Amino acid sequence: MEIDGNTRLVGIVADPIAHVRTPQLFNAAMAGQGLNAVCVPLHVGAPQLPALLAGLAGCQNLAGLVVTIPHKEAVVAHCGELTPAARLVGAANVLRWDGARGHWVGGNLDGDGFVAGLKERGHGLAGKRVLLLGAGGAGKAIAYAVGREHPAELVLHNRSMARAEEALARIAPALPGVAVRTGAADAAGFDVVINATALGLRDGDPAPLPVDSLRPGMLVCEAVMRDTALLAAARACGALAHAGQHMLDGQLAAIARFFGLALQERLAGGAPMVEKA
Repeated sequence: MEIDGNTRLVGIVADPIAHVRTPQLFNAAMAGQGLNAVCVPLHVGAPQLPALLAGLAGCQNLAGLVVTIPHKEAVVAHCGELTPAARLVGAANVLRWDGARGHWVGGNLDGDGFVAGLKERGHGLAGKRVLLLGAGGAGKAIAYAVGREHPAELVLHNRSMARAEEALARIAPALPGVAVRTGAADAAGFDVVINATALGLRDGDPAPLPVDSLRPGMLVCEAVMRDTALLAAARACGALAHAGQHMLDGQLAAIARFFGLALQERLAGGAPMVEKA
């Protein structure tokens, strides 16, 4: 990939940032399709986020920003416009600057990306009992998308159950006919377990629930973009382990489109734009 004066820039904003996979996958896809854009990591702590957004508003070759932990909810206050999904869940994972209106536009593609990643791997959610751990920005987006797939039941858990109840209050009215409630971090009786907490980002992080409640044949999913204690425990007990990268695979083309970049989801002949891990 050759970077020149016409290269469009995409930043991914996170803290920590060593785990992110977006630059590798995005740059491989862009280079593979001959598009002049590059994604770079931006390691930014919460206190510096407002200054970053204020400064980048004047960057004319910035296509947009991918936003991840811990900033997805915080960036909403800096947006003058939100997509319906971002407004519903109160979080954004993509931002683009609208120069004509002078404000950031926030969107949320996490939920649709997560479900698309599941379907790409042959996993459906209809009629399944689903336990979702984590009620932050990613967790709420995933909950809304999972609920639209008609599970038999969707149970939300968060370390702070007040946050789980807040997520329930936001999402349940948008999912009529779906059984959504809060509950404990216990996988017993569920078909699908999803980790949307930050546990797993750092070496030595424990699993987000007692691993002895996992069982063979259940589907255990990560939103963290690295191998985790939860995925290791799932494999050890004979459960199906679904890596966090698949959520990114499922939304990469949509992210590019949000930024005005013409990345194809599939290449000629139906081949994926990047090889799946």
